[in-house]
Formats: sequence, C-alpha cells, structure tokens
Amino acid sequence: MQVFTIIALVFAACSVHAKVFFREEFLDGDEWRSRWVDSKHKSDYGEFKLAAGNFYGDAEKDKGLQSSQDARFYATSARFEPFSNEGKSLVIQFTVKHEQKIDCGGGYVKVFPSDMDQTDMHGDSTYYIMFGPDICGYSTKKVHVIFNYKGKNHLIKKEIKCKDDELSHLYTLILNPDQTYEVKIDNEKVESGTLEEDWDFLPPKTIKDPEAKKPEDWDDRAKIDDPEDSKPEDWDKAENIPDPDAKKPDDWDEDMDGEWEPPMIPNPEYKGEWKPKQIDNPNYKGTWVHPEIDNPEYIPDANIYKFESIGVLGLDLWQVKSGTIFDNFLITDDVKEAEDIGNETWGATKEPEKKMKQEQDDVKRKEEEERTKAQETEEADEEDDDDEDEGGEEEEDEEEDTKDEEELSESDEAAKLQDKDEL
Repeated sequence: MQVFTIIALVFAACSVHAKVFFREEFLDGDEWRSRWVDSKHKSDYGEFKLAAGNFYGDAEKDKGLQSSQDARFYATSARFEPFSNEGKSLVIQFTVKHEQKIDCGGGYVKVFPSDMDQTDMHGDSTYYIMFGPDICGYSTKKVHVIFNYKGKNHLIKKEIKCKDDELSHLYTLILNPDQTYEVKIDNEKVESGTLEEDWDFLPPKTIKDPEAKKPEDWDDRAKIDDPEDSKPEDWDKAENIPDPDAKKPDDWDEDMDGEWEPPMIPNPEYKGEWKPKQIDNPNYKGTWVHPEIDNPEYIPDANIYKFESIGVLGLDLWQVKSGTIFDNFLITDDVKEAEDIGNETWGATKEPEKKMKQEQDDVKRKEEEERTKAQETEEADEEDDDDEDEGGEEEEDEEEDTKDEEELSESDEAAKLQDKDEL
C-alpha cells in the first residue's frame, strides 16, 4: 500500500511540475480574434481566416488559421503570461498543413520576448526562437531552428528535411536545460544534439597553434617519381603529322593560293607526355597535423538555452501560394505532455484526414480519366467523319466518271448512225 502511495505522490508531483504556458486549438469559433493581434507595420498584410480546409479528419477540431491571399506577407501573434525557461525544458509544438501544394512560403512560428509590440511585429522584430518548415522550390525544403543569442540570430548547422506533402504534420522542438535539443516531426525524432556543437554560439574551444609550423624536412608525399625510370629514346613523337595520302589538287594555283601544304592528322605513334613511374616514398611521414591549443577567446556558457521573458507566439512569414493551415499551438515545459497532446489532436485526426484526401484524389483521377476518354472518343469520331467525307467525295467522282462514260458511249452511237445515214 505504501508503494502505491509513493507512486501516486510521484505522479502528483510531476503533474504539478508540468505547466502549459500557451495552448491554442481554435475550438471556440471566431473568439480567436480576441486573442490574436494583427500587425499594423504594413498596410497590405495577408489575412488569416479560420478554416479546416478542403479535407480534414474532423470539421471542427481541424480548424486553424489559414492564409487566404497569394503573394502576401502575414503577421499575427498571441500573447500569454511571461515566463523563463531557466532550469526546465521548453517545448514548442504546432501543426502545419500545406494543402495548396505550396511552392514557396514559410510554415514556421516565432517566439518573442514579452515586451514585443504586437501591432508593430515585422520581419526584423527581435525574437527568441524561430522554428518550423520552410519550402521554396526544389532546393529549400527544411526545418528552421534559429536561436537568438546575445542579440544575434544563429542558424542550426545541420540540414533537417521537412514534410512537403499536402497533409497535416506535427512539428515539435524540445530545448533542455542541459543544453541539448531534439526536433520531432509527427512525434518521431528526426534530429538531436547539443547547442554548442550544432550552432556557432561560442568561439571554438581550440584553435591552431599560431606558433607551430610544419618542419622544413617534413615529407608528406606518399608517392614519388621512380629515380630509376627513364624516358625511352623513341618516346618523343609529334602529336600530329602531315597526311601522307593527301595530294595537291590539280587546280591549285600557288600564285593565288600560296604554297600547298598537306592537312595534318593525328600521329598513330604519338604516346603523349612521358611521366616516370610512381613508387612509395621511403621518407613519407604522413599528413602533418597542425597542433591545436586552447582558444583564449572561448568562454563556456551554461545558459545558452535560457530565455528570460517568453511571452508572445507569432506567425511572421511570406507565402506565394496561400492555403496553409496552422493549428494546435502548444508551449509547455513537459515533453510527455506535449507528446500526449500531439496524439490527442493531430494523432486523432490524421488518418481520417488522409482517408478523405485519398477519396478526393480518387474522384479527381476518375474524372480526369473520363475526360481523357471522352476526348479520345470525340477525336475518333472526328476522324471517322473525315473518312466518310472522303468516301463520299470518291463516290461522287465515280458517279461522274460513269456519267461521262455513258455520255461518251451515246455520242459514239450517234456518230455511227450518222455515218450509216450518209452512206
């Protein structure tokens, strides 16, 4: 009994520790407009609307913010109670659906400090974290993970591929106080590591010793010319020679055409540039490695991960073709909580959404097949009509020929009768 009591207390302690700082699923209709603030920095920002899209798993649960105008910048944000992630994990999670077959546009979020003016949010506004997919053409299909450190934005050095289909996908960033991180897509880890190794926040720990130099007698040639090898006496042959079969044309006029010279042809005896054979270098010492020393400019920082006053989540992006839907925003300090919420939201509707999309694709495919078949039938009918027209013309020609022959026969008969009367 005591064991169960202890377990219950542990779970209770974990529940108390776990905290959700921001969660937005747009389940109350247009009330979202009271929580989200559009930026006024530009007068022509694109407009977000609440929609589940053309296919979905649940018509209500899958409603999110959908970009609705092509070739526009978008800028809107939501505020929450400011907090610091010092000493605890920070988890940022949301879903993205590019149902428009996006060609170029952002699908990421930005997390801002609490003092950010939401009505003036724009591309150069200082943010803490930028995270999420970005697609542009065939070359850019990646997940951004950008952290601001001491006023400068630092991009991850690794390439993380994003999803580029038309279905909803769950993106999760986990930042831990031990300075490790993890990126998940659809609740599956796709990348992880340490902040210090995968970003250039700090100068390198070691540098090449500026006082060290490669010894003058250091031989790093693995192979050398064989000193015993020499070029054969008959090696040197011209690359091209006059064509021995060429003859001066009979009409060649040296006064007019100059002195005749036979054309050049490749010399079959040409052997190319001679090079001595290569042998192992007996003095080879290997590749010289420049010794390194501790970098005097390197100062470790155990607080790279920490942000003092997180208070705003925003969508600040550009889209050429609109239609992306953002939903299921979550900021928490509990990795398991985020995974569970991801399964409860995206996880519960992903298969019905996929099924609906497949059914729509099947209908479109059948319609396209029917259109193609109808077009082929129409083209075949037109060809038959053309053949019938040609056949009719041939019959008319035959009738005219028959008529001409009959008229000719009648003329011949009349001529014979006339000759008989004259006799």
